[in-house]
Amino acid sequence: MRQSQRGQVDPFIVMDVMEAAARAEAQGRRIVHMEVGQPSTPAPRAALDALGQALSQPLGYTIPLGMPELRAAIAGLYRRWYGIDLDPARVVVTPGSSGAFVLAFSALFDAGDRVAVGEPGYPSYRQILRAMSVQPVGMQTRAENRYQPVPGDIPDDVQGVMIASPGNPSGTMLDRDALAALVARTQDIGAALISDEIYHGLDYGARPVSALELTDDVVVINSFSKYFSMTGWRVGWMVVPPDMVRTIGRLVANMFICAPHASQVAALAALSPEADAEAQENLAVYAHNRQLMLDRLPAMGFDRIAPPDGAFYIYADVSALTDDSRALAAEILDRAGVAVTPGLDFDPIRGAGTLRLSYAQSTAEITEGLDRLADFMARR
Repeated sequence: MRQSQRGQVDPFIVMDVMEAAARAEAQGRRIVHMEVGQPSTPAPRAALDALGQALSQPLGYTIPLGMPELRAAIAGLYRRWYGIDLDPARVVVTPGSSGAFVLAFSALFDAGDRVAVGEPGYPSYRQILRAMSVQPVGMQTRAENRYQPVPGDIPDDVQGVMIASPGNPSGTMLDRDALAALVARTQDIGAALISDEIYHGLDYGARPVSALELTDDVVVINSFSKYFSMTGWRVGWMVVPPDMVRTIGRLVANMFICAPHASQVAALAALSPEADAEAQENLAVYAHNRQLMLDRLPAMGFDRIAPPDGAFYIYADVSALTDDSRALAAEILDRAGVAVTPGLDFDPIRGAGTLRLSYAQSTAEITEGLDRLADFMARR
């Protein structure tokens, strides 16, 4: 059957690594998972309880923009975390952050438009844009800027700019001044700004700054996947300027009808104080795992790292060890039984010399993985 050119996007390499790890496990091997960016912890107990109670009633469509009480609760989160008085009417509940990206790009860009994306960065930005006949324009960020873009990295001739803080794969954050400079630059060139804030709440010092603290002329995207440990529930949200609400509502209704009702019920409960206490306990585990990696990886030869401010990743420059990160990751999986992600997923130009390691698993898993890596590097 005929296939479109725009559908020929690059593979999501971390999924290939997951499949290779699953094949090894099917053969009886024990694999330590440092490849995937998802918490090993379950959804908050309050979310599970709320869904259990809701299952006795029909769960049909909600309104396209999401349950009003959930949108109001998300607005309340912005008051607690950032001191922002956010109108719940600007909050849109989406089928994960992935659905939010599809909606944002559909609302903001036409075929042939150009959108600046940081490299290294989350690979699906590029692939979703390409699938919509929009051209991603890579911004090669630098280690001295902690792999975050600066205004001079943004071309003049783009219609949009995609930023992420904390970033994936780097985990580094933009402080208020750095973010304000990027906001000003996009406004100067008349570009739309999209801010991926999916790792907010996962920070190890200064809290992340939301772009909404600086401007209303931005699309902010977040999700219940990371901080709230609800990756498989596929529920996220976006905050849009007031004049975009009607456009986004029409797109949601036609593309998705609504986010899953069951997941919205659980998400509402995940915003309770009890659930937040669980999330903070998980954060303490990530903080400990992060320090373990920062303490031990340099002695193994992984010594070129921008220490992460947030998220749960270490992004290591391994160009002194290899010029083929995919082959190195395969070797680590085969010989050490540790799954890690080649940097090619995140940076098509320099990614052959980088690896991403996730510390979202339990401390016992991370410790075992580091022990295996140390033994592998000593014998390599």
